[in-house]
Amino acid sequence: MELTSSQKLASYVDALRPIIYIHSFDFQSVDRLIESASKGFTIYEYNEADGYVDFFTKARKESYDLGQFLQLHDDNSPKSVFIVLKDVHHHLDKPDIIARLKSQALKTIYQANVYVTVFLVNTKLVIPPELEAMITVFDIPFPQHQEIITTIKDYAKGVDLSLDEDVAYELAVSFRGLSNFEIRQILNLAYQETGTLEKKDKVLILNEKEQIIKKSGLLEIIQFNDNLESIGGLEKLKEYLTAKARIFNNLGEAKKFGIDLPKGLLIVGMPGCGKSLTAKATANLFQAPLLRLDIGKLMGKYVGESEDNLRKAIKTAEAVSPCVLWIDELEKAFAGVGGTGGGSDITTRLFGNFLTWLQEKESSVYVLATSNDVSKLPPEFLRKGRFDELFLVDLPQAEERRKIFEIHLKKRGKFTHDIDTIKLLKSTDGYSGADIEAVVKEVIEEAFVSEDKTVTTAKILKTISETKSISVTLKDKIDDLKKIFERFDFKSAN
Repeated sequence: MELTSSQKLASYVDALRPIIYIHSFDFQSVDRLIESASKGFTIYEYNEADGYVDFFTKARKESYDLGQFLQLHDDNSPKSVFIVLKDVHHHLDKPDIIARLKSQALKTIYQANVYVTVFLVNTKLVIPPELEAMITVFDIPFPQHQEIITTIKDYAKGVDLSLDEDVAYELAVSFRGLSNFEIRQILNLAYQETGTLEKKDKVLILNEKEQIIKKSGLLEIIQFNDNLESIGGLEKLKEYLTAKARIFNNLGEAKKFGIDLPKGLLIVGMPGCGKSLTAKATANLFQAPLLRLDIGKLMGKYVGESEDNLRKAIKTAEAVSPCVLWIDELEKAFAGVGGTGGGSDITTRLFGNFLTWLQEKESSVYVLATSNDVSKLPPEFLRKGRFDELFLVDLPQAEERRKIFEIHLKKRGKFTHDIDTIKLLKSTDGYSGADIEAVVKEVIEEAFVSEDKTVTTAKILKTISETKSISVTLKDKIDDLKKIFERFDFKSAN
């Protein structure tokens, strides 16, 4: 049976964990959690804004600085004490503060009858190397589905609003990944705007979640207009995504029916063949925001900072869920996994944390990862269970090339029945979708500066004859990739 947050925190206290780091902005919820684990303990609080205060009333007490406050209980006398320090991360690079925290921690571990647990409750995670071994990071989990429903119903009851059970259920799915504080804030906004709560308030929830992304700075929200019709070919992949969309767009009903939340998809294959375009089209199909995760942005200079940034990025994505989390060129994101020293060690830890989350996640974050060179991917990514499915995108076949030509010509208003696409596809064997798009762009540019301003089959064929395809420019690389792909059990997207 899984422990509640209160039980887990109490178990850390019982195990004499001397310093517990709680990374949170919702101090009120943290106070309730600490109080629930404080049986038999006296609680003292110091916060950066008011100094030494009463934990329960927040009334200001003595005028101590942080060092003086810590000295109050740093002796060998028997005691059972909680010391709560809030927003003091700015002080955690000061030798005297580090020394006092270390002294207190060692007394708790080795001195009989001295039971002092220090809680570092900060909005920023800063772990001094000198204290790393003594600190336990405690993550407050987001409220689960039933708890969210209870919060929604409690709010509705408080404003004397009759709420349909289905509305509460659907809103609860959209609220996954938010704290109770944030949920109540958005409920209040929705109620103030319309005087009621409805399923369409999911749009408001999504808009508020986008603010979280922008403030985090760790994820990029991608704007897009692409849909499945923007992709030429890849019919098997499009069929698969269309089926997944029926689940993703009705998560509440799907969960009731007993369907597991979709994990995600790994698409590997040739460069320029529609993998990135598929990510954008998937978000459109799922009616969900598209977030891009750049692993390079997570790297920090302090101990534990990179891992904390990954936790923040994941929490942000979960807060915005349902969403599509796109990791482009996955092999580059985790380059160096398994190496030794410096950046490789950090990347390996990030990789391990990311894999664990991918395997165990229960949020409606659909991870769509793309990779050009599967040989550079850690083999753990290719094991069943990480992703729902692994698809291979190959160079487009004849019919797919015809569709790609039509898509790009129509997009620019230049497709006519006079253009013989059959002739075009016969001349473009080995071309990628990106190659074909480049040909169309060049033809239209030349037509614009020409006297007749026409786009004809002959002009397109001429440009094709002057264009080297990816199969020519990267022949050795393409041949190597084909051999590698043959060794794996990928589903064909084409």
